[in-house]
Amino acid sequence: MALQLPAGMQITGDIKPGFDAILSPEALALVAKLARAFEPRRLELMAERVTVAKRLDAGGTLDFLPTTKHIREGDWKIAPIPKALECRRVEITGPVERKMVINAFNSGADAYMTDFEDSNTPNWDNQVSGHINLNDAIRRTISLEQNGKSYKLNDKIATLLVRPRGWHMEEKHVLLDGKRISGGIFDFALFMVHNAKELLARGAGPYFYLPKLESHLEARLWNDIFVMTQQELGLAQGTIKATVLIETINAAFEMDEILYELREHSAGLNAGRWDYIFSCIKKFKLDKNFCLADRAKVTMTAPFMRSYALLLLKTCHFRGAPAMGGMAALIPIKNDPEKNAIAMGGVQVDKARDADDGYDGGWVAHPGLVDLAMTEFKRVLGDRPNQFDKQRPDVHVAAADLLNFKPETPITEAGLRYNINVGIHYLGAWLAGNGCVPIHNLMEDAATAEISRSQVWQWIRTPKGVLDDGRKVTVEMVRGLIPQELVKVKEIAGNGPTYDRAAQIFEQMSTSDDFAEFLTLPLYEEI
Repeated sequence: MALQLPAGMQITGDIKPGFDAILSPEALALVAKLARAFEPRRLELMAERVTVAKRLDAGGTLDFLPTTKHIREGDWKIAPIPKALECRRVEITGPVERKMVINAFNSGADAYMTDFEDSNTPNWDNQVSGHINLNDAIRRTISLEQNGKSYKLNDKIATLLVRPRGWHMEEKHVLLDGKRISGGIFDFALFMVHNAKELLARGAGPYFYLPKLESHLEARLWNDIFVMTQQELGLAQGTIKATVLIETINAAFEMDEILYELREHSAGLNAGRWDYIFSCIKKFKLDKNFCLADRAKVTMTAPFMRSYALLLLKTCHFRGAPAMGGMAALIPIKNDPEKNAIAMGGVQVDKARDADDGYDGGWVAHPGLVDLAMTEFKRVLGDRPNQFDKQRPDVHVAAADLLNFKPETPITEAGLRYNINVGIHYLGAWLAGNGCVPIHNLMEDAATAEISRSQVWQWIRTPKGVLDDGRKVTVEMVRGLIPQELVKVKEIAGNGPTYDRAAQIFEQMSTSDDFAEFLTLPLYEEI
């Protein structure tokens, strides 16, 4: 099927039925225009990430920027929030797979973040089919017949937000002037061309979640892309609204600045907790004094996580911006009422803490959790759509609070095995095309897999990487445990060939001298 491509563009992915409508001349023209205009800056910012990482590896630290003190101390606010985004008590997230899209829209949540990023394997078919699914859903023509069941949208559905890929991801199936284009620009441009005006006509708008930002300059890049796109499509400036996930420790020191850069387009900030923990490990991986306990022990009540969550809340509300709580990874447990009660209790405590702190809403990963989370936010909110009036002048967070990395213990063999098991299981599913996987009664995505492999890598290398029984975590120990955990994974997930490959990749990533910036980057070359 022939496509009308802009000059200098080449598409190597298969063009299946319906793909040509998504890869339309107008959509690809915007992809090309944005890529040519902004790719040099994206590459500069990626190089700056490397520079910062090297400085931290050499013993440097992080602090609030002296050059932007006037922004932090200024009395400014973001532009008013559109009515469709005023009430976001519960947001459900999930990949762009057709059945999941329908179920998420129908879940009873106020908003639905559909994900081209961490809970999605970004193979060519998933990316383009995902746009087909969203196009159909926005126009209410989406339906599915599967295993004798019929799926279609309810009359009342959630407000849509879209998460494009982060700045580090490229789209290898689309070349422009011989080079890969940004995955985020590709995802964003296709969605805007096909759906921005349709959403506005239906009383909403083009709303986004922006992942993995490490600085306000990366937010500025998105803002400039929004400005150009609105000009190209004939939309009023400020039509696009975006919530930024604060899921890197670098960004935690620039929350005011990020809101400021996006102030005409901002829809607030979200406490992306799992990626945030991974970011802390990644940025301080060579610091001999840094070490975190078993993943299960690093909760939102840990000192550095508590400081981060409260600072985000205070910053947002002072600027008139929504503060969104992160994901409770627990999911309903079928056929075990006792375990299910414990899991649901954990979700309730998590959402109650966010609501009582002053957050305007929070995330869930499963439709079965929407009512539970909604109850906790309604308990605090009543009939109000949000808690912007809860300003939290009592919160005072210094740089040292954000860097107070506790708990350091315990590190257990069970925790080490858990990380290996989850890493292999998730990587195997990802390679097979599924980026959102229930494992051991938790909904795992790329962020939780990143914690698993980065903890193992760091425990091997830090003097503090000692199990509670006195044994040092070593390369040999990890290599000995991987085959054992692979057997357990296969007992649950089946004997697919991707799990053997996943075990090889996990071993390489956790024992290699070099630390891979993101596990999805080498994985992407295999799909």
